[in-house]
Amino acid sequence: MAELTIKERYEQEIVAALQEKFSYTNKFNICKLDKIILHRGLGEATANPKCVDVTYDQFYRITGQRPVLTRSKKAISNFKLREDQVIGCKVTLRSEKMYDFLAKFIQIVLPKIRDFRGIPVKGFDGNGNYNLGIKEDLIFPEIDFNKHDKMRGMDITFVTNSSSDEECKALLTLFGMPFVNHQAQQ
Repeated sequence: MAELTIKERYEQEIVAALQEKFSYTNKFNICKLDKIILHRGLGEATANPKCVDVTYDQFYRITGQRPVLTRSKKAISNFKLREDQVIGCKVTLRSEKMYDFLAKFIQIVLPKIRDFRGIPVKGFDGNGNYNLGIKEDLIFPEIDFNKHDKMRGMDITFVTNSSSDEECKALLTLFGMPFVNHQAQQ
């Protein structure tokens, strides 16, 4: 028998587990993952414009989707920032690409982190979303070490339709996210 994809696992196993745990009466209230957003701020782009191309290429390789460049809305002379200058790069993943990225992130990327003891639980925002900062981009298998000029981090946001952190944590835990327990983190 073939192993279930992460989306099939959600539909067949995770929905039932969430329904049992939170006793939902309406199936539309069941917590689900809406989107995953990868973002990198490029403050160094004012001094090094090449970093924009490197980030764009890395995000495209990691996600298989074209990133969007974020631009400044106004000029700030103290930061040497001009209006409409590129200051970041982001990708929003939905449906199949979102589940593919989640599976790769949990099964391949997280185990490559040095001294990995789990993901901190401090990243919940109170509205049912989880934010995670990654310090090094070399943990993704698509990043070529030989073409890597500098270590850059990124932010990953998991957006759910839930309104509570408890439901979001239960959903991500059922997907396989290895959260650090409270006692070990303090």
